[in-house]
Amino acid sequence: MYPADDVNVALTWSGPLKPPQALPDKVDVVVVGGGIVGVSTAWFLAKQGVRVVLCEKGHIAGEQSGRNWGWVRVQGRDTREIPMMQESLRIWGELKNEIGEDVGFTRGGCFFTANTDKQLEQLGAWVKIAADFGIDSRLLSAAELKKHVEGASVDWTGALYTASDGRAEPHKAAPAIARAAARAGATVLTSCAVRGLETSAGRVSAVVTEHGSIQTPVVLCAAGAWTSLFCASLGIDVPQLKVRGTVARTAPAERVLNGNVFDDRLGIRRREDGGYTIAHGSVLEHPVTPASFRYFRKFIPALMQELKIVRLSFGKEFINEWRMPKSWSLDEPSPFEATRVLNPEPSARVLRGIRKNLDAMFPPLRNTPIVESWAGMIESSPDVVPIIDAIESLPGFHVATGFSGHGFGIGPGAGKAIAGMLTGKDSGIDISALRLSRFFDGSPIRPQSSI
Repeated sequence: MYPADDVNVALTWSGPLKPPQALPDKVDVVVVGGGIVGVSTAWFLAKQGVRVVLCEKGHIAGEQSGRNWGWVRVQGRDTREIPMMQESLRIWGELKNEIGEDVGFTRGGCFFTANTDKQLEQLGAWVKIAADFGIDSRLLSAAELKKHVEGASVDWTGALYTASDGRAEPHKAAPAIARAAARAGATVLTSCAVRGLETSAGRVSAVVTEHGSIQTPVVLCAAGAWTSLFCASLGIDVPQLKVRGTVARTAPAERVLNGNVFDDRLGIRRREDGGYTIAHGSVLEHPVTPASFRYFRKFIPALMQELKIVRLSFGKEFINEWRMPKSWSLDEPSPFEATRVLNPEPSARVLRGIRKNLDAMFPPLRNTPIVESWAGMIESSPDVVPIIDAIESLPGFHVATGFSGHGFGIGPGAGKAIAGMLTGKDSGIDISALRLSRFFDGSPIRPQSSI
């Protein structure tokens, strides 16, 4: 654990890489990607006695899994995700005792605030959904909200509140789960990019890494923002676009809330170190790339829903993706080795907005310094719901992607569900609605209304 006065989130994705000294010759499953979903899957597999290798091109949690807000919430989720998220909350609650490491998880509730009666009425629709799933969500009056969020100057109308929701520390969680997976028998390899697959009789037979091949009949690609490119090199179309989120943290400061608070102007949570993780509540930046045009039609519903918060940018990302190889020889370096860690610069404009909104909304934090900022690339699916599926055209190959900025909280539950998919054992979590084919079989692409 980092000292409370010396937390450096960027340690998650910086520092020297440690290439593997040797590779196993043969295993039951290979997981590609060392984010929260990949390490959770490896952990659940290893606990079942499955011989599993996890290959990560850079650092464990080096990209979005170490850069997110740290929220662990069921509130406001798409109904297709709720059972998996409920199981994930249960796992988070037991995680410290099971793995023997603190990941900063604590309950404190989640608050979606309303500035008008109309907004509060819209939030109230979730209460009915929550009741169907046995979730403890309810509406708070303005007076009730002030008891939970004491340091705000905003005269909110009320809020949607789920007491059982919580938060954890992203820079600690996925690395801790990866270590637990290793203790359970998994082999966790960093600085080990997977270049592609070998097949035999039409199905997966091995993965080819930059350090050699590993024989395996089962592969999971959980490579976050890199998933679409990896799949395209195999002739598999996975619709995916990226948005950039800018995040910051403050120094330890006076306690003004306990839990996660979302307003149109600010997303804020109390950190384990006594500071706050803060982000803009209504800005997501989409760098336009060739994929933006290729998948434009599929993303129209999501774009129309989030039109007010998505900001388009035109820059080097377009050229970089245009120049990036779409296929490559497996005995030569791949794009995954050229960029070990996807590390975008935080937006100076967004950071100014975060500072302004924090000072205006929480006067006790007005003089609290922002001590670190960063950005992450969030991979999104067309309906903002994960894709978890076995690929019929390539038996043995599976995909888990498109968590759309919600992957951290749902990661452990997703890992349990995916482990069940890979082994053929019933996890108790229905993921049939998360099939890849829903974007190609004529099914309506309908993101549920965001709240």
